[in-house]
Amino acid sequence: MTAAPLETSSRRGRPATEYGVEVMFTSQDDFVRNCWYVAGWSSEFAGPGPFGREFLGEAIVFYRGSNGQLRAFEDRCAHRHAPLSLGRVEGDQLRCLYHGMLFGTDGKCVEVPGQDIVPPAACVSTYPLVEHGGWAWIWMGEPAAADPAMIPQSIGFDEDRWTLLTGHLDYDAPANLINDNLLDLSHLSYVHANSFGATSGWTNKQPATTKIDRGVRVDRWVLDTPPIPPLPSLRGYSSVDMWATYEFIVPGVFLMYTALHPPGTAERLEHGEPKIEDALFDNFTLQAVTPITTEQSRYFFSWGPGTRFGGADIAQQMLDVACMAFQEDKIMIEAQYRIMKKAPERRIVPIAADRTPILFQRMMDKMRRHSGPENDALSGATST
Repeated sequence: MTAAPLETSSRRGRPATEYGVEVMFTSQDDFVRNCWYVAGWSSEFAGPGPFGREFLGEAIVFYRGSNGQLRAFEDRCAHRHAPLSLGRVEGDQLRCLYHGMLFGTDGKCVEVPGQDIVPPAACVSTYPLVEHGGWAWIWMGEPAAADPAMIPQSIGFDEDRWTLLTGHLDYDAPANLINDNLLDLSHLSYVHANSFGATSGWTNKQPATTKIDRGVRVDRWVLDTPPIPPLPSLRGYSSVDMWATYEFIVPGVFLMYTALHPPGTAERLEHGEPKIEDALFDNFTLQAVTPITTEQSRYFFSWGPGTRFGGADIAQQMLDVACMAFQEDKIMIEAQYRIMKKAPERRIVPIAADRTPILFQRMMDKMRRHSGPENDALSGATST
């Protein structure tokens, strides 16, 4: 499949080279559009709607038709540009409640009250939309380029392997800064020392980073970390070895598996990947970052234990801790962005821990600059 042309990126500041990769700076002015973004949890769109949202600077209305299918239109009536999110769902169609124009599932107006002729130009833009893995995914680029096979293979809430609870958080900061935060978890030792009880194990050794289709994979052992949360399977352990592995997929989807093992496991395995069945405790988190505007973002998250280690009660304990940690991130990232806006020409000074976010930045920037079949391999996700 040939990808549609991608908009050219413009950035303030200058690139530099360090640690073998190009470093890009400050905020991005253009979005990567030919990829699938998380519009929300499917449960957020219960009932017919309509539901108004804003993503990538565009006002969008979501609604469910009589067959339950979720659809997305531009939130702007073709007549007087009133928001369709203040309209009414009628069967599979959406009516504007300013002057009553009715729009069909293809975005074309099918009825204008008081006249027989419908103007050919009376139509609204539609967006490809797919529900998968508990999320509603929206394609913000060229509709002809939308391929559902590019949707990240996220884990659904109906899978017996995990007990997952969800939430979201809005940031007054660009999405790329939140992506950087998730790509480089060395910040845990400092930002999350209180919430997660994170130790220097997150910083004293660089993880293994691998480029994968449409993203990066990061693997690491964190040694001598306190067991959190306190669970029956962890009794008698004052510290454990933690195996953490995650994939980060364009445009900003985070899929992470974490497992706790007895002390000495990492050394015994020569820092290789452990067996799932040997874990004292494991958990999984799905997270996604979607730009609202160039300066605002929505951060979706879910987290929970393997069902063999606990149910909803343990999942709630974990989510409570996570929400504390995510607030710590929000405070730091929003403060970071306020500083960056004061002097956007100032360059950052890269360190070794920046290698993973820089690799991902380059991948995203390539999608902004170039068009062609090569971008199909970058536009969606990889299997996990």
